Amino acid sequence: MFNEDDKGIRINKYLSDAGKCSRREADRWINEGRVFIDGRAASLGDRVLPGMKVTIDSEKIKPTGRHKYIMLNKPTGIICTADPNEPASVVKFIDHDDRIYPIGRLDKDSEGLLLLTNDGDIVNRILRASEHHEKEYEVVVDKPLTIDFIRKMERGVHILDTVTLPCKLRKTGDRSFNIILTQGLNRQIRRMCEALGYRVRALRRIRIMHLRLGNLKLGQWRNLSPSELAELMRQLEG
Repeated sequence: MFNEDDKGIRINKYLSDAGKCSRREADRWINEGRVFIDGRAASLGDRVLPGMKVTIDSEKIKPTGRHKYIMLNKPTGIICTADPNEPASVVKFIDHDDRIYPIGRLDKDSEGLLLLTNDGDIVNRILRASEHHEKEYEVVVDKPLTIDFIRKMERGVHILDTVTLPCKLRKTGDRSFNIILTQGLNRQIRRMCEALGYRVRALRRIRIMHLRLGNLKLGQWRNLSPSELAELMRQLEG
């Protein structure tokens, strides 16, 4: 984690690399006087050297040697939060050795692909670019699909005081379809369906950008492969 020239690393990067927060959040915490290095209040631009003790609100922050990038097939009932007081949190469900947290959200009643990491920088980069990247879902509703329903879903539906962006929808059965969104409004698919008189019976996310759930079983997780990670970084740079 430390530079070989013994100049250390900036305190905001140290906290981000430790999986505690993003660099921007670290800067805010430093300005709020919550971060200490060897017992003194940290300042923006301070560098951490090997052996130094870093704390946030008296909690000692341990450095980590590498970032983790994880793909989970989230079951229903699991909540996308790192809140230690939430017994059904996804962090407790995975029980990883490193401090990790979810990228974005997938509501409690839905299952499927969820990304988690201890890299605070990439979380912000993905969330900032979320309106430009595709997310694909499998959906089952409570009654047969109609041409009118499909057309309205694709053109945009009025929910949450806005009209959803155009999307792609492919019918897969009498009451099922795949939908590709480039938005991430709260419970968006469920709200869109309800606005058109339908109720979602099952919802599963199967893809985020180029990352596909594939044959990963429900409740299981794995690290992203080197090629998956390289392509993710390439797309974020773009």
